[in-house]
Amino acid sequence: MRSTLRLMQKLKVGDKLPAANVHIGVPPVAVNFAEKFGKGRVLVFGVPGAFTPGCTKTHLPGYVKDSAKIRAKFGVNEIVCIAVNDVFVLEAWSMKYDPKQTVTMVSDAVADFATKSGLKVDLPVLGGIRSSRFALIAEDGVVKNLFEEPDGKGLSCSLSESLLAKL
Repeated sequence: MRSTLRLMQKLKVGDKLPAANVHIGVPPVAVNFAEKFGKGRVLVFGVPGAFTPGCTKTHLPGYVKDSAKIRAKFGVNEIVCIAVNDVFVLEAWSMKYDPKQTVTMVSDAVADFATKSGLKVDLPVLGGIRSSRFALIAEDGVVKNLFEEPDGKGLSCSLSESLLAKL
């Protein structure tokens, strides 16, 4: 019962990254999120969906543009974008807006990460459960900083510019 309750709570600073089943790349490779990104420092940002206006015009471009500053300031090994989309949509989005692939795209197609982390928002207009808009920095699998948009959809505290200014 205790582990079930934990899965329903929202991820917070000091928690371990969730052991969620996600996919990376084309062809898709299934990975455990906590195992894949649980070593070193990683910055993860979540978006409700690839090709949606806020994600495409503001969120992803900021992380692409600021990737060198982020790596230098925070010492992250990897910058990861996670979305409740399939790998093929994320691959197309990445090729269009991040052709140098400075950001690793992670498909949370069945919202396993979103659900286990509690970083989710119900957006019927986008098909239901989606990742909320957030940014976190983890070190060796432990969340050190976490910023989630208050409504799960806004564009303020989870933007690259905000992280660079706050931390």
